[in-house]
Amino acid sequence: MSTQPTLMRQEILEIPAAVDRLLTHGAAEIAATAAKARELNPRFLVSVARGSSDHACSYLKYASELLLRRPMASVGPSVTSIYGADLNAEGALCIAISQSGQSPDIVSMTEALGRSGALTVAITNNPASRLAAAAGATLPIHAGPEISVAATKTFVTSLVAGLWLLAAIRDDRDLLGAIRALPRHLEDATRCDWSAAADAIDGRSLFTLGRGPSLAVSNEAALKFKETCLIHAESYSSAEVLHGPVSIVEQGFPAIAFAARDAAEDTLAATADELAAKGARVFATTDRVTRATCLPHVRTDHWLTDPVASIVSFYGMVEAVAVRRGIDPDRPRHLNKVTETV
Repeated sequence: MSTQPTLMRQEILEIPAAVDRLLTHGAAEIAATAAKARELNPRFLVSVARGSSDHACSYLKYASELLLRRPMASVGPSVTSIYGADLNAEGALCIAISQSGQSPDIVSMTEALGRSGALTVAITNNPASRLAAAAGATLPIHAGPEISVAATKTFVTSLVAGLWLLAAIRDDRDLLGAIRALPRHLEDATRCDWSAAADAIDGRSLFTLGRGPSLAVSNEAALKFKETCLIHAESYSSAEVLHGPVSIVEQGFPAIAFAARDAAEDTLAATADELAAKGARVFATTDRVTRATCLPHVRTDHWLTDPVASIVSFYGMVEAVAVRRGIDPDRPRHLNKVTETV
């Protein structure tokens, strides 16, 4: 196999600069869109996305509910594109995320929500896309070209753009400051050594765990194991994994638990330790574990931005696992960079 770094590896290392570029060039669109949202004063939020972009929306769901005290729900694009039903979303803020902005079902649902009276916002790496044209406002993520099939820097910049919008709507000065400080923290996150966790990944099924905003990056991590390493992984809330899924845990079963410095950290650490007591090899981004192994991790300036640093460190590890298994993570089998779903 080539000794040249994969495109995925190169793009992971570009994440801090991509976020810095977003923060440098995205302020005007954020301010204008936040002003529209404050004027609307939405009763609720909805999201439209698939794949990694939907995981970004799951993160924003928690951020919306914790920051704005407004419920946020993911709507199925097929409701409009396949079943022909238009939802009544009058008074809602709709966030549609797509790195390409080209999938017909995402576009058609966004158009339908806009017709019903929602303020629609596109978060995309392509401001000339069909999604951008369909939305009432567009937030370009400024990630630059992403050639590897596995989304990394577009996922992270989508997280940051969406969180930045919500923080601006609330005018949360502490969170806005933490977002501006992210590039230096993400630079540190690219250097976290997760080789101990990589060594434990033996090709069998594994769990990824999270709770609250960190559940979204757990979902993203499970997807990345499947698409880049051809390893089956399932993501669970740490509040649910002991209710049934734990039955498949056997000696040496791998698990990675994503924690932030938030109200869920202690309970997630306790669950990680309980799985380790049952024989699992559990790794966690918290120093509050006693049986599980604490992974090197970066704490940012706000608990809501901690999961962003965690996923950056994870990406470096999962790329290394793919390469070790002789898999080219830039060209996963059966996958294309852009999937256009009707």
